[in-house]
Amino acid sequence: MRDAYLVGAGQSDYGAFPAESYRSLFRTAFDAATDSVPKGLEAGDVDEAFVGTLGVGGRQLGLSGPAVTEHVGLDGVPTTRVENACAASGFAVRQAVQAVKSGMADVVLAGGFEIMSDMSSDATKYWLGVSGETEWERLSGTTFSGVYAQMASVHMEQYGTTREHLSRVAVKNHENGAKNPHAQLGFECSLEDAQSAPVVADPLNLYHCCPTSDGAACALIVSEDVVDEYTDDPIRVAGVGAGSDTVGLFQRDTYTGIPASQRAGEQAYEMAGVDPDDLDFAEVHDCFAIAELLAYEDLGFCETGEAGQLIESGATEIGGELPVNTSGGLKSKGHPIGATGAGQVVEAYKQLSGNAGERQVEAPTRGLTHNVGGSGGAAVVHVFEREERRSSRNSSAHRAREKEQEVSA
Repeated sequence: MRDAYLVGAGQSDYGAFPAESYRSLFRTAFDAATDSVPKGLEAGDVDEAFVGTLGVGGRQLGLSGPAVTEHVGLDGVPTTRVENACAASGFAVRQAVQAVKSGMADVVLAGGFEIMSDMSSDATKYWLGVSGETEWERLSGTTFSGVYAQMASVHMEQYGTTREHLSRVAVKNHENGAKNPHAQLGFECSLEDAQSAPVVADPLNLYHCCPTSDGAACALIVSEDVVDEYTDDPIRVAGVGAGSDTVGLFQRDTYTGIPASQRAGEQAYEMAGVDPDDLDFAEVHDCFAIAELLAYEDLGFCETGEAGQLIESGATEIGGELPVNTSGGLKSKGHPIGATGAGQVVEAYKQLSGNAGERQVEAPTRGLTHNVGGSGGAAVVHVFEREERRSSRNSSAHRAREKEQEVSA
């Protein structure tokens, strides 16, 4: 199969925007993505589109994909709406990669959006709850914070993880988010602030939980046959992995890991031919502080039970051995459910392009994104790799033309 490349990515600000619609936010993200392509990319170049959204609030549940793509000038382009809870646009990116690799398309848009701020807190809880196990967990009164609190409690009991470890995740991600102009909660917090916040679901407090957000994000994936038309510094989609699991936490054999993430990570590493030690940065799904710690272990950044030690060591800070959530993560940057996975790819694109500003990791060549749906019912991982500067003579299309000429001669 052909190689797939990331040539552009962009997002809207994340936050609460009563004057914006889901269409206008998607337009902002789409324009930012096309503007980021080094040699430019026009709407007419796009062959196909995949758009992730949960549909919070019930707006445009049917045909929500075409509703946003026609708004940005892609009327007539085949568009598929992808729903996989919080992993919706992460899976949209995966679908885009598959479309390119299979030869079905040369230029594919993968994006996502969500509006979450225009309803009551009760309504928001309802829409968040639809991604949980609705027959048993939700009807018994369990919330998402409650589910992740159970994970945190067991991890603390089994491995000695502490509330301070959870709070250090918040402090790190807020420090990074304060340097991100798109972040919803773009301010720093002290360890004392993060430890003394009101309890939401013991042991998780307010600083251990991400906000609900409005926002949109887009990524542009192209084939090796056309990549030279868009950039001289290609970023290859080196690895892709995905997994699913039981929707309900109570149905699983473990509370201290997310098997779907483990499977997705293993597949992505194998496809890319790399190990966790080969990564220069990672964007992981930190909907709650414990989720980031679980990701450290599930993705092989440390051994099982050692995530608390890893965050305490400073290794996952910018300037550390493996910076994690340089964007601020879901915790600080925000979590517009349908946009989150594509938003992680935006940060990967900026880091690998050297355009992450104050958050820039030194000379990265390889990064990972990790997007989870619900409490682990679905997960998707991508590994992105910066290639050496290339000329158009290295493209497969050019090589094919040379071969045709040789045969004709």
